[in-house]
Amino acid sequence: MIHVFVGTKAQLIKMAPIMIELQRRNIRYNFIFSGQHQATVKNIRDEFAVKDPDITLYHGKDITGILQMFFWGVRILFFTLWNRRKVWQGDKNGIVLNHGDTFSTLLGSLLARVCGQRSAHVESGLRSFNLFHPFPEEVTRLLTFQLTNIYFAPGDWALNNLRKYRGIKVDTLQNTLLDALRISESAVEIADVEIPGYPYAVVSLHRFENIFSKEKLTEIVDLLLQVSKKTKLLFILHKPTEKKLEQHRLRAKLEACSNIEMRPRYSYFQFIKLIKNASLVITDGGSNQEECFYLGKPCIIMRTTSERREGLGENAVICNYQYAEIERVIDNLAKYKIVADQSTVSPTNIIIDELTRLDG
Repeated sequence: MIHVFVGTKAQLIKMAPIMIELQRRNIRYNFIFSGQHQATVKNIRDEFAVKDPDITLYHGKDITGILQMFFWGVRILFFTLWNRRKVWQGDKNGIVLNHGDTFSTLLGSLLARVCGQRSAHVESGLRSFNLFHPFPEEVTRLLTFQLTNIYFAPGDWALNNLRKYRGIKVDTLQNTLLDALRISESAVEIADVEIPGYPYAVVSLHRFENIFSKEKLTEIVDLLLQVSKKTKLLFILHKPTEKKLEQHRLRAKLEACSNIEMRPRYSYFQFIKLIKNASLVITDGGSNQEECFYLGKPCIIMRTTSERREGLGENAVICNYQYAEIERVIDNLAKYKIVADQSTVSPTNIIIDELTRLDG
């Protein structure tokens, strides 16, 4: 049996194409929701028409802090061991699909192995080769690799990073996010979101290493204030970012700037519409980097390194927190616009075809 283990909004967006295709092919699967992020997951399920979870392992506030994650993970581990028949629907040798680099990824991989299932890692092989950038995602990936039996890697570079690990390795050529964008295309056009009548850049920042240090967050806010002299900014308020901006008394600094508009966190379809109409995206998110590559959108990555190759040297620039790098991109935006993805490859179909072969 195929089990899909999901815990966050970003995971669900990238796993939705797989779940939709499983439903389309009438392949039964068990949707296990770890409950790590509660707030926006139902909205994503509704947008992509994905079924409700077969079982939810945790009901409560979103899990964001590292210490909070540890105790939450121990709680879920014991719950799953005590209720393993219910969690796995009686299956004793299934395949558990885990995605990405969140704590839910590591937890799902660990639960699979402890309970005798095979662990399959989607979006496997990504590396920044720096344990602290991003943190704790790089550590999570390395631990997940050790627990994985089947690796689904998006391209040659990711596949090569897995060469020392034992198990079945499959090249999906691209990321399943490409299929998510294709699925959402018509719905994005009619999504209800206010699009400014002037050129603007979307700012989306939420990484641990960027927001949890007052010094680093202050540095980024000062950078954005400089950038706002060049272009209007729409600042997306992720909940952890909003909390830290208020805690460090930086939100008022942004709101006082007439060229910066604070926007709420949107549904996925709304957010993609905002990106498609933007002239530029400034982000620290890997998924945003991939989205900009597939959409052909100029992208500034507010980090020192990235675990993803998509767009680097083409539409995407790692700014290393240097204003000169950001300014160079803004002053030459036409240079960083590329043709949107035109390929017909479907990473989702590659994954499901392999799962069907292994399970058959």
